[in-house]
Amino acid sequence: MADQSLAKSFLNAGEDYDRYRPGFPDEAADAVLPGSVDVALDLGAGTGKFTSLLVSRAARVIAVEPSEQMLDVLRAKLPGVEAHVGTAERIPSADAAVDVVTVAQAFHWFDREPVCAEIRRVLRPGGTLGLLWNHSDPSCAWDRACTRVAHPGLAGGLTADDAVTEVLPGFGEPRLVQVPWQERITRADYIARWLTVSSFLAASETERTRMVGELHRILDADPATRGQDEFDLPQITDVYVYRAA
Repeated sequence: MADQSLAKSFLNAGEDYDRYRPGFPDEAADAVLPGSVDVALDLGAGTGKFTSLLVSRAARVIAVEPSEQMLDVLRAKLPGVEAHVGTAERIPSADAAVDVVTVAQAFHWFDREPVCAEIRRVLRPGGTLGLLWNHSDPSCAWDRACTRVAHPGLAGGLTADDAVTEVLPGFGEPRLVQVPWQERITRADYIARWLTVSSFLAASETERTRMVGELHRILDADPATRGQDEFDLPQITDVYVYRAA
């Protein structure tokens, strides 16, 4: 079970999360939805980072998110999406009403057994579950070092392997697609992105200041980022695609 104090740190996030957190590449959405569907539901939708990629791939898109502040941002960006305050354990949807459920950067916060049962409940027979995570590219030493500041127990950042077993209850064997991509980001925005991560949000002011200082020391020391106001950040999106058993 995830640390709920860390999970709840996102409840009051919103505009900063939307501004600084990375989005997802189109190829990641294509892996889950190679064609169009009638109904897609994005669970733990946040501010709509992944939800936005569903709009062109589904006739009806539903977003479910426990944070009202997050949903306020999503509704402003995506007025055509049906946005509901709700949790993964109690999805506000009828039985067998959804073709695809997606969970981007959030499944590790869920209580797996009841959530899988609830997802199976809302999915139509043979429906699809897509789980997605952005994480550090192993070739990028400075980003991996910064990741260890936020997640000391992880060598390279949260990946699907940290949160997903090969088989989830009620689903068949998953198909894994890895999508490498990169973005151009300023140093200021890179630091601000880390301030939207749960371990930074939940830290005391003193501890947060120490962590930010460590990020700056890493960027000052690495030749790829030293003295640079802007740099390329390589990332990998892991996409696990499941079919309802």
